[in-house]
Amino acid sequence: MPFLSATLARVKPSPTIAMNTRSQELKAEGKDVIGLAAGEPDFDTPDNIKAAGVAAIEAGKTKYTAPDGIPELKKAVCAKFARENGLSYEPSQVSVSSGGKQILYNALMATLNPGDEVVIPAPYWVSYPDMVLLAGGTPVVVEAGIETGFKLTPEALDAAITDKTKWFIFNSPSNPTGAGYTRDELKALTDVLMKHPQVWVMTDDMYEHLVFDDFTFCTPAEVEPALYDRTLTCNGVSKAYAMTGWRIGYAAGPVEIINAMRKIQSQSTTNPCTISQWAAVEALNGTQDFLAPNRALFQRRRDLVVEGLNACPGITCPVPEGAFYVYPSIAGCIGKTTTSGKTIATDEDFCLALLEESGVAVVFGAAFGLSPHFRVSYATDEATLADACARIRSFCESLT
Repeated sequence: MPFLSATLARVKPSPTIAMNTRSQELKAEGKDVIGLAAGEPDFDTPDNIKAAGVAAIEAGKTKYTAPDGIPELKKAVCAKFARENGLSYEPSQVSVSSGGKQILYNALMATLNPGDEVVIPAPYWVSYPDMVLLAGGTPVVVEAGIETGFKLTPEALDAAITDKTKWFIFNSPSNPTGAGYTRDELKALTDVLMKHPQVWVMTDDMYEHLVFDDFTFCTPAEVEPALYDRTLTCNGVSKAYAMTGWRIGYAAGPVEIINAMRKIQSQSTTNPCTISQWAAVEALNGTQDFLAPNRALFQRRRDLVVEGLNACPGITCPVPEGAFYVYPSIAGCIGKTTTSGKTIATDEDFCLALLEESGVAVVFGAAFGLSPHFRVSYATDEATLADACARIRSFCESLT
């Protein structure tokens, strides 16, 4: 009898974490490495939020809470959705978890049965398909390539839906591409979903506040109110509030799925960190003044990286609408040879050679379901980004 679960054979470790780990190992060996693999803001959590966490500790708010969040945080989530998205929820419709990933995982575990299908546009966040597999479902990956701005077309969505489809996972702005759907583009997708009443929508709105130029964020239940009763609107404080390590995600949706998610969480992690919950209350209810300058900072970084990468021979880098990633094509580098004699046959070959020869850590496109590309996280300072782009350019110029 095998000791390990057969479920493990269906999933793989996170490639983004693997690349970040490898870059840290090279740094520990004394190598000069620039890490652009991790999707994490480089600035600190705002002071008012940190102070709320300290105050919670000093007030003794360090005990267990309800399995899926304190009432104060659920009320703050409801207020956020009403204020920013025009969506009305009661606290009974809200779930709070240890990060956005757990929210998605709980929902999938609570709803999927063998044979159930989940439509996932590619490029996708690396964890979506594996979480579906862990929950016993079948991921149905639909490519949305560079020719459509990495956005799923209504025709492609309609063709992917079958009578077995239970969920459509929607992420805008996107990790890994930064692509954001306009209201009209999203309305075209929700029109398709209205034709298929068995399909629920799971949104990942984690990068809602990180949008650039004149782009306006919107979420499916906001665009099509008739989808309200079969949409789980998911978000969290990790990215916009620089609270990745605090581990707070949240979602709102119909009471039946929130209750099911609570049951899953009550038998796994139970409540998220109490201190983090109180800090998240301040994040959502407190000043939002830092969001605009942070957004402007990320936009400058985006522009720097897009310009730098488009100067590299063999690379084409579209301009994303949001998040803090770019997803350039390396089609012009495939088939070439590095100075060490290695052939670039895949985007993974490209990224490994780039790391070993130039000391720049990025994540290969196959990890996100669409090649030949790679993902750059530009959540670091401009001097480092300029150095990284110069190294990538030199590497590309050295290929023969």
